[in-house]
Amino acid sequence: MKPYQCTECGKCFRYKETLIRHHRTHTAKTLYQCLEYGKGYKSKERVIHHRRLHPDEKPYNFSECGEGLSRKDHFTAHKKAHISKNPYQCSECGKGFRVKQQCTIHQRTHTGEKPYQCLKCGKMFSQRRVLVFHYNTHRDEKPYECLKCWKCFRTNSALTIHQRRHTGEKPHQCSECGKRFYSKQRLMIHLRTHTGEKPYTCSECGKRLYSKECLTIHQRTHTGEKPYPCSECGKRFISTAGLMTHQRTHTGEKPYECSECEKCFMQQTDLIMHQRRHTGEKPHRCSECGKRFRAKGTLTVHERMHTGVKPHQCSECGKSFSRKGILIEHQRTHTGEKPYQCTECVKKFSVKKSLTDHQRIHTGEKPYQCSECEKSFITKGNLTDHERTHTGEKPYQCCECGKRFSEKGNLTAHERRHISEKPYQS
Repeated sequence: MKPYQCTECGKCFRYKETLIRHHRTHTAKTLYQCLEYGKGYKSKERVIHHRRLHPDEKPYNFSECGEGLSRKDHFTAHKKAHISKNPYQCSECGKGFRVKQQCTIHQRTHTGEKPYQCLKCGKMFSQRRVLVFHYNTHRDEKPYECLKCWKCFRTNSALTIHQRRHTGEKPHQCSECGKRFYSKQRLMIHLRTHTGEKPYTCSECGKRLYSKECLTIHQRTHTGEKPYPCSECGKRFISTAGLMTHQRTHTGEKPYECSECEKCFMQQTDLIMHQRRHTGEKPHRCSECGKRFRAKGTLTVHERMHTGVKPHQCSECGKSFSRKGILIEHQRTHTGEKPYQCTECVKKFSVKKSLTDHQRIHTGEKPYQCSECEKSFITKGNLTDHERTHTGEKPYQCCECGKRFSEKGNLTAHERRHISEKPYQS
């Protein structure tokens, strides 16, 4: 409760004395004056502190070195520095501390003691300041409001960092790569990508992560927790970032625009991948064959060609695949599911690409053109088969007689002659 309100700006205070001191910032009165320099101050405490900055106003003298200090707390700290740099020592690990309270807090990392309990949720903490910060998460009050998007915050510092997203200001720069960030905390996390430091370890799988936030989100993949529901469809997500990206599928919002072709995207990562098509940048390189890729995920899938790893296995027939998408398409051969339907003739397909190729029959579109004779085709596979008529390539060989064919369908028809198979009977 803050019953004392300033009539000038409306700011509230818990104590009347604080309001009186604050009110002087509006009246600009300097009630207390230094007789030496004539400088004015709004409170008595300020002028006393100022006077001690004069050469002859240092009442705390230490006999060991003759050093004079203006404040008692500075004198106490200076005295301890002479006795020992770190007079308070941890009995467990021997680490030294300058202040006794810091040593006490540190020792709790060995004992596991957490004496401060949140009265709202019962969570325990080893430090009082951490409890105070945590307790604010329960408070509904968010007095600091952004005038651009009306989002509210509990602290003024959080509002200041948020406002940089509107202004584009990024005052914190990485000394290694020059990348800039809105907040110092984000910069510190980014620096770990250069040092390789991953101080947070998952207790379930042992995976190491750069930040505590990443660890919390990762651990939800083990627990199955999805605390962020979509208000439109009820779908749940493990992070607020995932929820915000999903909500754009309902609103149709695409806030990330390419400066080259003005194409818009829902996710920043999609924009970055797209921009590499203009720049030709392929930062991810295969260590085996040297082939480069725009996306790290594409490189990971490619590397499985060298290693032979097929981590995605069908539970029905045991067949394994290098990509999850191919496994999902394969599983439809067991279930008979055909989720992709043509709007023109109601024909259904198990693979989206098959639907796209089929729809060109209705539209007449033939996007694949032969560079030799300029003949066009509906699918890339048809173009590849046609190009062999120019090159003379015949990659499909009969294992019975050795005859070669340019198309797989012609090989299949030929092989039936050896086994006398006649599947099409009247």
